[in-house]
Amino acid sequence: MHARFSRSLLAVVLLAAGAQAAASTLNQNVSWTIDRAGTTSKYRVVAYGDSIYAGYNGSTTSAAKYSAPTVDAEYLSAQWNADIESVRRTKSGAIAEDVYNNKIVAERSYMQASSTRVVTFEMCGNDGLQARAAYKSQTGTCNDAVLTAAENSCKTYVTAAMDYINANAYSGVKLKVISNLHYPGYAADNTQSSCKDPNTGATVKMQDKFLPSLARINHMMCDVARQKGFMCADNFAQYMGADHDGNGDGQIDSEALRYVAGESQSSYVNRITTALRATIRDANAHFVSSSSSYDYIQSDDTHPTYTGSTVTAGLFGGSTGSGAPRYTSFTGGKNPVWNQYGHERMGWAVSVFNLPTP
Repeated sequence: MHARFSRSLLAVVLLAAGAQAAASTLNQNVSWTIDRAGTTSKYRVVAYGDSIYAGYNGSTTSAAKYSAPTVDAEYLSAQWNADIESVRRTKSGAIAEDVYNNKIVAERSYMQASSTRVVTFEMCGNDGLQARAAYKSQTGTCNDAVLTAAENSCKTYVTAAMDYINANAYSGVKLKVISNLHYPGYAADNTQSSCKDPNTGATVKMQDKFLPSLARINHMMCDVARQKGFMCADNFAQYMGADHDGNGDGQIDSEALRYVAGESQSSYVNRITTALRATIRDANAHFVSSSSSYDYIQSDDTHPTYTGSTVTAGLFGGSTGSGAPRYTSFTGGKNPVWNQYGHERMGWAVSVFNLPTP
């Protein structure tokens, strides 16, 4: 079933967290082991990030058990016939600088363990959300500086994160993956700004302002990954494009939107914002066929949906546990719900890069 929670502002609900360094962030750390019957080997997947990898569900004390990194661990368990420990070191509400400094660097020991085989991270979503909120609050003449600052900060810390992981992760790590950004609130941004464009004097359509900025961030993430030995799980394409050919161009929409290794920023941005713009749809209704859709976004219009139970993560600390895999085999490399929930789709997107052996 979909996880549904009332809309709330993270910065407000966390005011009760007096021990937190900042009222707008919340550490949500989880270790969950896929305990496969009859296995003797155990390997680790380490995931760093913000509320997306955390499995944030509107609560300050719990998170989704099967957020994307743990979904990937289940795929690995079947592929390697091994127990897989999914270690999530995350901070909901954190901007990229915070994830880099206080998770990836400060908690590097988790990826240095000799059992580690996969390291994955995501960041920059909160940089974008804060910049969007700042832009929407503007009156008078619009100023793009808040968007430019978010893009620049994202590039700085994504690059630093990859360099740091490359230099500090256990030498036996076989796979490193970054997950890029979906566009939460795409449909809600189909509205005009309160400020006016400095050149035309007219208000600005929010989608037209934010989509190019997001596209530049996503191109940067995937292109830097290509240069630094990381794979890039393209969540924008997985979430925002349908799994059928909606415009009759002979391509599945979600595949056509994907970053193409080595393409220029201008080519990618044009493809996303112009050539294939008509195929982009809000992920609250992700079409898996021309007539069937699933909701990938929780009622807060930001965080991915998930299936299954929750684990303690937040004000009462993190949790450690284990359990049997939900699925023991995967037809075509996909579990039965791979395209029905946001976290399942994201976990599958990471899993397509998994290697056949540990």
